[in-house]
Amino acid sequence: MLLAARGRRIATAAAFGGGGLTLLGAGTVALLYLQAKLAHRAVGFTEWQRPRVRRVYGEGEGPPISFALLGDSTAAGFALTEGPLTPGVLLAEGIAAVADRPVRLRNMSVVGAVSADLDSQLDRLRGAPVDVAVVFIGANDVIRLTRPADSADHLRGAVRRLRAGGTEVVVATCPDLGSVRPIGWPLRSVARRASRRLAAAQTVAVVEAGGRTVSLTDLLADEFWARPEELFGPDRFHPSARGYAAAASVVLPSACVALGLLPELEEAEEAPEEVLPVHRAAAAAVDRPGTEVSGTEVAGRERGPLGRWAMLLRRRPEAPAEQVPAAAGAGSPTPGGDLEDGTG
Repeated sequence: MLLAARGRRIATAAAFGGGGLTLLGAGTVALLYLQAKLAHRAVGFTEWQRPRVRRVYGEGEGPPISFALLGDSTAAGFALTEGPLTPGVLLAEGIAAVADRPVRLRNMSVVGAVSADLDSQLDRLRGAPVDVAVVFIGANDVIRLTRPADSADHLRGAVRRLRAGGTEVVVATCPDLGSVRPIGWPLRSVARRASRRLAAAQTVAVVEAGGRTVSLTDLLADEFWARPEELFGPDRFHPSARGYAAAASVVLPSACVALGLLPELEEAEEAPEEVLPVHRAAAAAVDRPGTEVSGTEVAGRERGPLGRWAMLLRRRPEAPAEQVPAAAGAGSPTPGGDLEDGTG
């Protein structure tokens, strides 16, 4: 994903503000270009064979819960060589354990995907009913300098399409690209601002379409920076097995709540919730990583004077990072194809 040309686009966007001139001087622009090239060189290139995984996980009575995973390399578990360590399998096994029912996993994700690619991933579901869908998307939109409004529109359309079929939707918003070690300052600051801007736009779009989001932003930034050898893969761009497990642990509770598998909020040990207009809730979630945002009602109404009502909830999952062995093999994000339905 972090190709030289894309890195240069980030630098260009920083210099020209995506269309309007800023006050950056020529020296700063030159520095951003140089940093993009250096970051590109630091992130190597490695071939990756996507591991095949089982389609059904867990045991118990009742028909399997249908779980679809969509998105980019994070959803695919890029660079992992062991299927059980991929986010899709971790989430499927987690849902199965909570539900005491088997879970059928269908991983539609594509390495290098952007929000505009979600439609084609949904097409590959072939109209099969899906109980819950989890989406990891956004990093490539930032790298390719897609306008946040355009990315959010594509995501909104995908969520609406899923919700129209009765599918519960959880979207993990754009992670903080400023935590990528090879990116230096001030390019790191540019990447961080762009990531957060998109994450906020995604939250508004998803909640308005009937889904819920979980804020990744800089959730693991401090840990990634302090322990890059444990939470980043060898390419220093994609997560290691520990990093993927940490991201999955944040999403799992929201997926279970969406399926009605966890207790009601007033019975659960959660942080006090806040109800805000969705635009304000989105801004707050960006500053509070790990926050779930979902639509709610106030006095029986979904909308107020400032738009759709949304509830913020900060969940506290057990972090599994220390329990997951490091995966072997990693490399730079390279465009990858899909495997058959249900593979990870």
